[in-house]
Amino acid sequence: MKTHIALVFGILFILNSAILQAQPNLITIDKKFVLRDVPFTLTLTAINASGSIDTTFSDSVRIDEIFLETDSTISPMTNHVPFQHGKCIIENAVLPLVGKTDISIDTRTTTFTRTVRVIPGYFSLLPPIIAIILALLLRQVLIALFSGIWLGAIFIHDYNPVIAFMRTLDTYLIDALSDPSHTAIIIFSMTLGGMVGVISKSGGTQGIVQLLARFANNRRGGQLAAWAMGLFIFFDDYANTLIVGNTMRPFTDKLRISREKLSYIVDSTAAPVASVAIISSWVGFQIGLIDNAFHSIAVEADPYLTFIRSIPYASYSLLAIVFVALVGISLRDMFSMRRAESRALLTGQVIAENAQPLADDKSLDIQAEENIPLRWYNALVPILAVIVITIIGLYYSGIHELGEKAATARLGEIIGAANSFDALMWASFSGALLAIILAVSQRILSISKALDAWLSGVKAMVIAMIILILAWSIGNICSELKTADYVIEITRGFLSPHMLPLITFIIAAFIGFSTGTSWATMAILIPIVIPTAHKLTLEAGIDPVLSDSIMLGTIAAVLSGSIFGDHSSPISDTTIMSSMASASDHIDHVRTQLPYALLVAVIACVTGYLPAGFGWNDWLSLLLGVVILYVILLIFGKRADHIGAPKNG
Repeated sequence: MKTHIALVFGILFILNSAILQAQPNLITIDKKFVLRDVPFTLTLTAINASGSIDTTFSDSVRIDEIFLETDSTISPMTNHVPFQHGKCIIENAVLPLVGKTDISIDTRTTTFTRTVRVIPGYFSLLPPIIAIILALLLRQVLIALFSGIWLGAIFIHDYNPVIAFMRTLDTYLIDALSDPSHTAIIIFSMTLGGMVGVISKSGGTQGIVQLLARFANNRRGGQLAAWAMGLFIFFDDYANTLIVGNTMRPFTDKLRISREKLSYIVDSTAAPVASVAIISSWVGFQIGLIDNAFHSIAVEADPYLTFIRSIPYASYSLLAIVFVALVGISLRDMFSMRRAESRALLTGQVIAENAQPLADDKSLDIQAEENIPLRWYNALVPILAVIVITIIGLYYSGIHELGEKAATARLGEIIGAANSFDALMWASFSGALLAIILAVSQRILSISKALDAWLSGVKAMVIAMIILILAWSIGNICSELKTADYVIEITRGFLSPHMLPLITFIIAAFIGFSTGTSWATMAILIPIVIPTAHKLTLEAGIDPVLSDSIMLGTIAAVLSGSIFGDHSSPISDTTIMSSMASASDHIDHVRTQLPYALLVAVIACVTGYLPAGFGWNDWLSLLLGVVILYVILLIFGKRADHIGAPKNG
């Protein structure tokens, strides 16, 4: 009997020990703060005594303080969620009270307490909004962007301004620089700036101006030449911006076209053209997002073909491109752009007296010495080399990335799979090297003078690169503060099948404007709106033809809406690069471009995204949009006053 009792106690002791050993030493959470009433995903991790993940822990947990959102209904968490391989993921969690919240993580036998800060959702909008307002009021982009980053860091780091200032410097700015793609953009931009310095000093830029003057010797021809070059460099928006701005600037200056107008032409062709080109560095990213969204809803459709079919629905991108041409053809301008053009034409001041060009004019506008021959091919050959090598590089990189799949891939898929940053790096260095070789081999410049010219071009980019780093940093702040999640949450109730393309465009535009990035906006919205469009049209019993129109219109609305928000935002990298390449005052560029962008966006909504929800013909919608824009330009647009100015256009 005693033996039996001892055996029972021994078994109970072993079981109890096993239970105790099964408990983790610690359970951690991946959130320090969340936004009030905005759903988030909470990941719990079981940590053993050695400090590593306890993969054997398989208990389940329940957290009394957390609510769960299901089909727009918020209710307390009542069920236990199991751990798998040492991790427990709680999706669509919500915390409703602002302030520090102690949450109790209850396993079967133990309770762990963790603290999460809950901040108001609108706080996530304040950093980009403050940065934008300060930039417009103070005309000091550096101060505005830094203030926005610092404010966001204050929210993130428990409202401590000192710690936030330290993290702004040692974390957010460093993280922006440590991103490989950001580093590639900086090197590419500065190298291309160096190439511009060499071709300017060797007389190539002035030679190009003389060549273009034969074919486009008036303001109309100058604007259309810049527009046409923007269409020609369709494969990448960064390459488009830097090449067109730097190449056309001396030419447009000579024709008394304002820097504001040049930066507008550059900005409103670069991303819009790249986004609708069937072969570009954007394609792979775009169709990858579409493909993943289709898989999530088990839809069998070719993502590349879907992208091509959505192009006619990309009303804003297409109308933005056309509107640039209409302005150039008619020589009519409106709003602040007309004042800028009048100033340039009447006084010859291509920038305002108090303007602060985003690039160093003295370094960019290097003039060749008097005895140097002005040969246009010393500029055109390096520029063409950049274009050709970029295209070849995209193809080579795409082949390398696809591996065995490349044998059956379409050209668009190959280009889309490429690492565009690698290709741009190869191209910029090749172009700069070729510019130096041409100058030295013709004995126009010595090696020493060629390198000095290259360094002068690089120095001209420094201010813009600092601003780019700050813009990327505030983008990281917005990501950490879940700015996009908050916008989606507050607009969720407005969605309906017929209004989905229009509302999607507005949401994408707002997110793009607030965060200053189109790619991140697309990455956030595509996985949400494609399943939403699929579900809403099915539930409403809409016929397949109209459902297809709504789906294509919604996809195009994300792509174009994000571009509108991006290139209208003063904290956007592409907006900054347009100002930089055109040597324009950045705030003047934003102020003169924004009214045009808003006008095109409104017409795109009225004639494109709204009708798409009701199945109107996409091509007729585009034609109607073009006609309306041209009529508005004829009625409200005015030509710059020619009094006292050279005969032009």
